[in-house]
Amino acid sequence: MKSLTLLITLLCFLTFSVFAHPPEGVWKKKLVWKEDWVQIWKTVKKEAWETKWKKVQVPVWKEIQIPVWKEEKVPDWKIVKKPLIEEREVPAWKEDKVQVWKKITKPVWKLIDVPVWKEIQVPVWKDIQVPVWKEIQVPIWKEIQVPYWKEIQVPYWKEIKVPVWKEIQVPIWKDIQVPVWKEVEVPDWKKIWVPEWVKMGIPGEKYLGKDHEGWEYTSHDLWRKKLIWKPVWKKIWRKEKKQEWKTEKKQEWVTKKVEEWKTEKKQEWRTEKKQEWRTEKKQEWITKKVQEWKTEKKQEWKTEKKQEWKQEKKLEWKDEWIQVWKPIKKQIWIKEKREKWVEEKQQIWRIEKKKVWATDKKLIWKDEWKSYQAPIWKEVKVPAWKKVWKPIWEKVWVPNSHGWD
Repeated sequence: MKSLTLLITLLCFLTFSVFAHPPEGVWKKKLVWKEDWVQIWKTVKKEAWETKWKKVQVPVWKEIQIPVWKEEKVPDWKIVKKPLIEEREVPAWKEDKVQVWKKITKPVWKLIDVPVWKEIQVPVWKDIQVPVWKEIQVPIWKEIQVPYWKEIQVPYWKEIKVPVWKEIQVPIWKDIQVPVWKEVEVPDWKKIWVPEWVKMGIPGEKYLGKDHEGWEYTSHDLWRKKLIWKPVWKKIWRKEKKQEWKTEKKQEWVTKKVEEWKTEKKQEWRTEKKQEWRTEKKQEWITKKVQEWKTEKKQEWKTEKKQEWKQEKKLEWKDEWIQVWKPIKKQIWIKEKREKWVEEKQQIWRIEKKKVWATDKKLIWKDEWKSYQAPIWKEVKVPAWKKVWKPIWEKVWVPNSHGWD
């Protein structure tokens, strides 16, 4: 359109210049806009797939330590009573004979009866304790049998422990290094778009009107503000997983010598429970033999002196000193055995509960990162052609205008 206008203007100028007198005017420069095509880069959105991470909960088994009670034997001391035979000396009277001089009168020899003491054995009764079986009535229950226990002392052979050394495996905790993933922040650059006002020209002509000669006036230098988005790189911090090592405890087994006890037999007295029966609804009685002790008399023999008479010859009417044996009682000490009970400390083993830690498994939820593909819109640059108007200066003839034209 502009080229056609320019061509018509030139033809008119040539026509007037041939057939008319030369017009009066001046050459001036005129700013015109010329159409042109330039290559630009256009931003379009393209669908792409991005790998993203999300946190999920997965069940895992975790070993935990729980307290349990373990029974173990510990040594202790128990006071028991044992019979002890003790010998002691007690006083007793012993008959002995000593020589003494006796004055006698010797008459004629005459048979006379003289008393003498003779040791004889006479029976005596001694009280002793003998076991007897006694029938007693004990209750039993006819319909419902409910046992109850009676404590009695009975001898038994007790197994005692003798210490021996034995190698056993004991658990210990050892520090080990295990890998863990830790989230750390690392610097990164992110492209962001910030708004900015720029000044740009409006292409094309704008009609302003005509003058008295018929010339059209147009404007080509209009400007306006345009909001554009300017790319800026911003420093951000993103999270990454970094492998680190942490110290954990691992259970291992080591060989350790422990003192154990082997079994030996030793006679002791223990309390046992004797079962008797009672009824709840109907009571009956049965006969049962129990051992008791009763006093009985036992015949023994002891030495006593008995007076007898024997004939002797007696000399009358004659004094004479003779040596005779005189029985006297002499105190002596004899040994006597006596049984008594003494208290003695004896080592026993009692069961105590000890608190130990046992390993148990507990189901917990662990955070893990799982990757997935998510669609995103990505801005890419594609080439395009844009129509622009370029200002150029052209040389045009402007005639002089008089007031009467």
